[in-house]
Amino acid sequence: MDTDDSSWVDGDAGPVARPYMLTGGRTRPRGRTRIDLIDYIVRTGKSSEDYLVTPERVQILKLCQRPITVADLAAATKIPLGLVRVLLADLVSDGLVSVRAQAPAGPVTDTGLLQKVLNGLQAL
Repeated sequence: MDTDDSSWVDGDAGPVARPYMLTGGRTRPRGRTRIDLIDYIVRTGKSSEDYLVTPERVQILKLCQRPITVADLAAATKIPLGLVRVLLADLVSDGLVSVRAQAPAGPVTDTGLLQKVLNGLQAL
């Protein structure tokens, strides 16, 4: 019998743990932090020494040295978007990253912009 255990390891198989294990089994962010797909995430100057820092969180923190969108974070880390949002909400609550909303949350009141859109549609 062959005692070489390398035959049981397949590097191309991907991660061994299920994705929800990255978030402690949670599928939704804690608290009321709303994180949209196009929001920018930026690393704060706060040290992460006193917080639980997993390899995934370290990867996210490195990518957030410069402003980066949530969508780009999910693509760069190859972590599903929903789980990236959960991890980001944890990092926000720890004060390690901040969220900069890309678009205003209210209705569009710029009548000049609306007029340009209408003119463009009428030109079609």
